Amino acid sequence: MFKISKYPKEKTYILDGGLGSRLLKKGSPRPELAALETPEILAAIHREYIQSGSEIIFANTFGVNPLKQPNYAEIIKASLEIAKSAGNAYAALDIGPLVAALEPNGVLKFEEAYELFKKVILSGSGAGLIVFETFADLYELKAGLLAAKENSQAPVFATMTFERNGLTFLGVSLAKMAETLEGLGADAIGINCSLGPEEILPMAKELAAITPLPVIIKPNAGLPDPLTNEYNYSPKKFAEVMEEIYNAGVTFLGGCCGTTPEFISEISLRLKNKPAKPRAINPPDNSIKIIGERLNPTGKKALRQAILDNDLNYLAKQALKQLNEGAEILDVNIGVPGANEAELFPRVIKYLQSVTNARLVIDSSEPAAIAAALRVYNGKAIVNSVNGKDEVLREVLPYVKKYGAAVVGLTLDESGIPETAEGRLAIAEKILRACAGYGIDKRDLFIDCLTLTASAQQKEALETLRAITLVKRRLGLKTLLGVSNISFGLANRDALNRTFLAAALYAGLDYPIMNPASDSMKETIAAFNVLSYRDIGAEIFNSLDFSGQETYGHIAKKTTISSGEANLIEAIILGLKDEARGLTKEKIKTLEISDIIDNYLIKALDIVGGRFERGELYLPGLLRAAAAAQEAFEVIKENLPPGQKTGSKGKIVLATVKGDVHDIGKNIVKTLLANYGYEIDDLGKDAAPERILNAARGAKLVGLSALMTTTLKYMEETIRLIKKNTPETKIMVGGAVVTESYAKKINADYYAKDAKSGVDIAKEVFNQL
Repeated sequence: MFKISKYPKEKTYILDGGLGSRLLKKGSPRPELAALETPEILAAIHREYIQSGSEIIFANTFGVNPLKQPNYAEIIKASLEIAKSAGNAYAALDIGPLVAALEPNGVLKFEEAYELFKKVILSGSGAGLIVFETFADLYELKAGLLAAKENSQAPVFATMTFERNGLTFLGVSLAKMAETLEGLGADAIGINCSLGPEEILPMAKELAAITPLPVIIKPNAGLPDPLTNEYNYSPKKFAEVMEEIYNAGVTFLGGCCGTTPEFISEISLRLKNKPAKPRAINPPDNSIKIIGERLNPTGKKALRQAILDNDLNYLAKQALKQLNEGAEILDVNIGVPGANEAELFPRVIKYLQSVTNARLVIDSSEPAAIAAALRVYNGKAIVNSVNGKDEVLREVLPYVKKYGAAVVGLTLDESGIPETAEGRLAIAEKILRACAGYGIDKRDLFIDCLTLTASAQQKEALETLRAITLVKRRLGLKTLLGVSNISFGLANRDALNRTFLAAALYAGLDYPIMNPASDSMKETIAAFNVLSYRDIGAEIFNSLDFSGQETYGHIAKKTTISSGEANLIEAIILGLKDEARGLTKEKIKTLEISDIIDNYLIKALDIVGGRFERGELYLPGLLRAAAAAQEAFEVIKENLPPGQKTGSKGKIVLATVKGDVHDIGKNIVKTLLANYGYEIDDLGKDAAPERILNAARGAKLVGLSALMTTTLKYMEETIRLIKKNTPETKIMVGGAVVTESYAKKINADYYAKDAKSGVDIAKEVFNQL
């Protein structure tokens, strides 16, 4: 079995290159079935890569799963056997995305994705290495990684595919990928596909500087030219840039789409058996981060009732309000008598993450609830809380380690809260030792030195501050504190809160749990950032409007949230589905349906689309808004008089062309167009030209998608058929390998670079601009 843990500090490893395109070129018509239909061709390609220097080859299993092939197990076993017998190289089980979007961007549930990946992993149980590659959705990758770790002893590699802006098309950053996959126990992580080595080079440098894990880089052979189906890198040029990537500290190097054995040979000549370059890992972020405190039912009657009623929309509104006011992290506590936390917490986490990507604190005293919430959390959560009690440490820390979370340690134990700072330091030391015993890095431990109420325990206030200083200086840990506890029962609470906050920040507080609506508290943090040399040159401080109308430097641009009656436009923009449904019901009582559609639903989608085009919003936000708009449209349909239909703005046919089984992008376009009121005839994926032609008769617009250069010939053939037989039909094309120049060459009428472009094209075709 390949033992990754033995080698990363000693040498580099050469991976293989492109496989699917190579199979097609060598005469295997259905690459995913090559192990059954053309095994000799598949074996020969593996041997070519090994002879070129590949030490690790990926089995031909990337696109094989139960959603696509009923006989997936047979294909996986045959593919692995061919790879393992090809020569002197490690054979990896290669797993790609499921080609079905996960919630909240699609209908596939996290648990369902886990089961699908589990079936693939069990079918490939003979592999000594498992590789997940070309993922854009971190949530889907988490499901796969958990399935691998829970059902196999093999090491696991994981790579994602990024755009030029350093994000996946679902908005996942390199830092979020790294901290999440590292926490989940990946053995090596990296980047593959989408771009050439020059575009990936700066990302490789960034990734190598933020994770201690071995880094994998597998670029394409540059960018494809759909006019020739060729990529723009020669093997020599490719290897030259890969040497720069190696110098950044990358351990595993190979090629993806468009690379051939010649590319691998060039890399091998330069880099095979070279020692891995040493890397300096950047220090963690030291900015002060506000944790919103208002998703805690203590003293909040309305929130308690919402939890008991499963009113997740109320929780979402409270979350968004705090983020709007300046919180960057949200503490989430649903501990109400009568609530089943273990059952409810996963639903709460999923719902909150469907409307915001802010980091969440899972605040519970029930280990089962913590475990259930962590399992479905998308990213790296914070668990609040453990303490110095042996039983609590034993019950909670294994879950923190398994799911790669951070954890808050309260400085109390079986004897309660120590009166002195030294007593609290001793408990912090115990928690640190316990975390180390479970393999939890000290970077992922935050210590809460506990704020006691000054009205009852006035002397202890200074002990809390002293304890923060001791924890920072002696243990080097980050600290967290519930600030407003200090003022319970006293007059002028704001004055006491902000003064205590200033003292705590000076003592070493990193994460204040506080009311983000308090401008005076945020002003205190902004001023401290100047005095502590975090806000260099006081640039942020000088740019602030301290009237409370603007946000504070490090806080994301806010989205307006009405203080009074909620607005339907706003509910759609924020992706609040239940709110959009309820407000539409109210609007129907007083407004014409056409007014609601044009002045609220379409207007909201236009605002969201504009933000998407300007880079202020990413795809998940666009899809959340579309889903909320869909809820509003459903209400309109439900309230139409018998026999009356909402007027369709026109029929649009959508299809992924023959030979191409990727339809996530096409489905996103479909969702947006449907919400703008168009009638969509979705032909799905792998649609033959003749079938698309038949559907196109009578339609004003057809949209064609392709992700693979090998299927572009079918896009061209489809356009020829439509232009010949129904010339009045307009055609728009898009997809990862389609360019504007190629769209013109094949006589398409429009090139859609993204989903929003598809909407703009439809407006033009149907004269609705």
